[in-house]
Amino acid sequence: MTAGAHARTATMVTDSRVAAAEILADLRDGLLLDAAFDRRTVTLDARDRRWTQELVYGLLRRREDLDGALRPRVRGGIARIHADITDLLRLGVYQLLFMGSVPAYAAIAQTVELVKRRHGIGASKLANAVLRRIDRERASLDTAAVEEDEVERLARQHSHPQWLVARWVAQFGTGDAERLLESNNREAPVILRPWRVDRRQLDASLERSGVTAGDAPLVPDSVRLPAGTALLELAAWRQGECFVQDPAATLVTRYAAFPPGVVAGDLCAAPGGKTLELSRAASFIVAADRAVSRMRRLSDNLRRLAVDNVGVVAMDAAVPAVRPLDAVLLDVPCTGTGTFRRHPDARWRLRQSDLAILAATQADLLRAAAGCVNPGGLLVYSTCSLEPEENDEQVDAFLARHSGWTVEPPPDGTVPDAVIDRGRLRVLPQRHGTDGAFAARLRRAA
Repeated sequence: MTAGAHARTATMVTDSRVAAAEILADLRDGLLLDAAFDRRTVTLDARDRRWTQELVYGLLRRREDLDGALRPRVRGGIARIHADITDLLRLGVYQLLFMGSVPAYAAIAQTVELVKRRHGIGASKLANAVLRRIDRERASLDTAAVEEDEVERLARQHSHPQWLVARWVAQFGTGDAERLLESNNREAPVILRPWRVDRRQLDASLERSGVTAGDAPLVPDSVRLPAGTALLELAAWRQGECFVQDPAATLVTRYAAFPPGVVAGDLCAAPGGKTLELSRAASFIVAADRAVSRMRRLSDNLRRLAVDNVGVVAMDAAVPAVRPLDAVLLDVPCTGTGTFRRHPDARWRLRQSDLAILAATQADLLRAAAGCVNPGGLLVYSTCSLEPEENDEQVDAFLARHSGWTVEPPPDGTVPDAVIDRGRLRVLPQRHGTDGAFAARLRRAA
């Protein structure tokens, strides 16, 4: 490419890169990644959305690597510069080091222009010098600091907060913890559940759309889409023959094993995938959540799939306004440490103090939900967390306070034996190739 063409590249920042910068700004303002991504990419075509996703999600998964390259090459360290400039530099470095499809000149020129537009000529000169140095020194880059122990090595190598790595090493052992970290840094697949069709019919419909689906772990009738599949363009999706759900979430509802024909409640229902699964056999499901905005996705799915046995209610599960039911699912708000591969921003938002705060909320919700269950009825407590404080310790504390309740394993064959531990459901990303999930079936005495 000529010098003139290079110059033109510098003045024409792509919409995808602009969107990526805005997404990172939204994250700093407290918005969740999924919401920020949808908000900033709504005008992009499918190809550009996919490219933006690769850039932003990849940056978040490799942030420690990027910072390791930046720290010694920004005078005074990255902590001294504006947070937005740091994120823009991370965007540039990620393209340089991890996106082989992006030429170095484009990664540098586009990033420098983006910094110039947002922070002026002085900041752009800094960005240009730093990125060009990293490009020159890429063959000899050594982002490792002096490593004192195994936890520090794992945290740096797999780009996770050190305090969280220390917890997982203590909980799972070094080998299992490292496999978990590796799993969190892989792109999560899109898994479809058939709706009013069986697996064979869904496969055939996808084939007609030019898509050959694969198998999903642990749930034989789910299908795995190839990476990059445009979901909204599939006839099966438009015709209401499927919805998206990771096997871990499907296993929670199968583990729940609500009796056929039951009237049941899903008290923290948004975004609604578990509600849909439960509605297959139930006569009616009360789907409640206090966040009206989050219930819109469930309502949209109910309309698309033509579901007529679910009632959507805006309700705080801490003060449930439902009469006692024979079966209740309580999928509580949690740290979400089992879903980090889908939400790479979450590892950087999570604080140690969040565990205690969420555990207190979960205890309140569990106590309130217990009052919604008839004598002899079933309460299923679930999370997408890997943390003992939110899982076993929460259930054990509830049982200690409520003598009329016991853990009841599901019927034999309901879920694979590999995910049952002392009658409780335990799905682990590093062992099962899915998201993480925990659940306990709690039976109230008759």
